[in-house]
Amino acid sequence: MGKIIIAIDGFSSTGKSTIAKQLSKALNYIYVDTGAMYRAVALYALNYDLVDDVKLKTDDLVNALSKVNIKFVPNNQTGKSDMFLNGKNVEQEIRTMRVSRQVSKIATIKEVREKLVAIQQKMGTEKGIVMDGRDIGTVVFPDAELKIFMTASPEARANRRYKELLDRGDKVTFDEVLKNVQERDYIDSNRKESPLKKADGAIEIDNSDMGLKEQLERIHNYALRLIKSH
Repeated sequence: MGKIIIAIDGFSSTGKSTIAKQLSKALNYIYVDTGAMYRAVALYALNYDLVDDVKLKTDDLVNALSKVNIKFVPNNQTGKSDMFLNGKNVEQEIRTMRVSRQVSKIATIKEVREKLVAIQQKMGTEKGIVMDGRDIGTVVFPDAELKIFMTASPEARANRRYKELLDRGDKVTFDEVLKNVQERDYIDSNRKESPLKKADGAIEIDNSDMGLKEQLERIHNYALRLIKSH
């Protein structure tokens, strides 16, 4: 059987990464969390005072991109890969609300997207990869054999994200998380560079009321049928 590329796009907090991780494990494919890559750039911008809730120093960040070194490093304890930024493990730091508030703004910058898309496309040259993000099926891999577009109501997504943050010990309110989800939806869908949209030929899955097991089973079956035909 041949290998395929699986592109999973969709709105924030739809569980794309969770599904992609489990799917890659079931298929013995490589998993790439592109959201972590943009979060790492956002963290860099925050650390160097290039972005906050009122400003975005686009030119300064673009000029600094050559200094931003990101890579996934396997974690033997968890069996997953952690995001490293300039040699430091930032896997936990990039998942905070502090970064979540800025990442969609960072992702609007053309030069940031070009840098990360080039890295992502290189990762997929030998196929056998599951990649999730906002523009995987539309820009990174428009010829991917399987494209999935995941969606859910803002309230359902905010509730999931809220529980995740509480479990991590973060002090947040549901209203704060819901506002963040809605703001990211607007920015992601209306940005000039690679806006979030359903790719041609993508299978849409609304998981507002769908469990993880059902989602995984459905997507896994789609993938197996395509793999068998290649």
